[in-house]
Amino acid sequence: MTTTNWVIRGARPLGGEPADITVTDETITAVEAGAAAPGAHVLDAGGLIALPGLVDLHTHLREPGREDAETIETGTLAAALGGFTAVHAMANTDPVADTAGVAEQIWRLGRAAGHCEVQPVGAVTVGLAGSRLAEFGAMAESAARVRVFSDDGRCVSDAVLMRRALEYVKAFDGVIAQHAQEPRLTEGAQMNEGVASGRLGLAGWPAVAEEAIIARDCLLAAHVGSALHICHVSTAGSVEIIRWAKSKGWRVTAEVTPHHLLLTDDLVASYDPVYKVNPPLRTGADVAALRAALADGTIDCVATDHAPHPVEDKETEWAVAAPGMTGLETALRVVQESVVDTGLLGWAQVADRMSARPAAIGRLGGQGQTFAPGSPANLVLYDPAASSVVDPAAHASRSRNSPFAGLTLPGRVVATFLRGRPTVLDGKPA
Repeated sequence: MTTTNWVIRGARPLGGEPADITVTDETITAVEAGAAAPGAHVLDAGGLIALPGLVDLHTHLREPGREDAETIETGTLAAALGGFTAVHAMANTDPVADTAGVAEQIWRLGRAAGHCEVQPVGAVTVGLAGSRLAEFGAMAESAARVRVFSDDGRCVSDAVLMRRALEYVKAFDGVIAQHAQEPRLTEGAQMNEGVASGRLGLAGWPAVAEEAIIARDCLLAAHVGSALHICHVSTAGSVEIIRWAKSKGWRVTAEVTPHHLLLTDDLVASYDPVYKVNPPLRTGADVAALRAALADGTIDCVATDHAPHPVEDKETEWAVAAPGMTGLETALRVVQESVVDTGLLGWAQVADRMSARPAAIGRLGGQGQTFAPGSPANLVLYDPAASSVVDPAAHASRSRNSPFAGLTLPGRVVATFLRGRPTVLDGKPA
């Protein structure tokens, strides 16, 4: 593949002072005013913020098995259009990514698509069945070099199995990412348990079902001395438990989704299944606690939990609709709306929470690095002054189940560069 040199003129790295960013082949070679490279393509980025390419720790690409909902091609194009240069592909495919063979297949399909780096997440248990551990070692040693393992969509509810998983991954500095949901406490649950569920007559999903598993697993991670990551934290109580675990110096990290930073369970009153998600939308008080926790670093990062579904799985009655929301193409805009424009985070902190920290948690070298000569040229150019109405029909994702449809959100991803090559220019696929 031939590479082309670029000079990105007048961008504001991390929202700071304007500079010219020179990209030579796959590398940033200069960040200074008035940089020039003979024969280079010049991109006028005046007024745009430059951020390191975003990294998503939690993406459902659905391939293999559910290509009617998403493919690695469409999902990674959606990611690039959202400013992502790397995504972690969750294991709940069909077949499940519980072997080196399936993990390598997903990794190779990601490389072939070329829109962003695809890092497979391995299953914790065979077939996500929760009874015996998957092939951690083989997946870790495969070409995909899997380092994150999760049964996401299902909780590893067996404490003995969770302990063994945490012990196993210590050997290669892996991490177990837990979907915290006590299954017995959520049987038949349809939405957050609270005032709204009582009013709507829908079975409640109590906050304690999440919090009890997080507390148990933080204790297990401390006992074993291993790395635990908590997926899609959704309650104020969960935040307090994670804050306590971190105060002990335990190896616990956590993520929050864009939808849990912006939307509340009041939306369920419409009975529109686009608002059905796992874990469910919570209360305004929970949203406020999640925002504050992201701001103070208790929650390490934003992860989309991009969960595409075909129309027939979402546009049906609430009780049987599939839970999940798309999120790759709106994530940065929702973060601007919920925590930047509200004054909780600056752009340098957004780069930390959406790029540097998720890259570190996911053990991804070459991603999430600062703008400095010698750094890989993975970056996104973003216009925070733009705004538009979210139209899922215009998204690259094969599915349309965005809870933000019809909302006016700030911001626009103008360009994305993956290893020095533009994947998005002027907001369109390059």
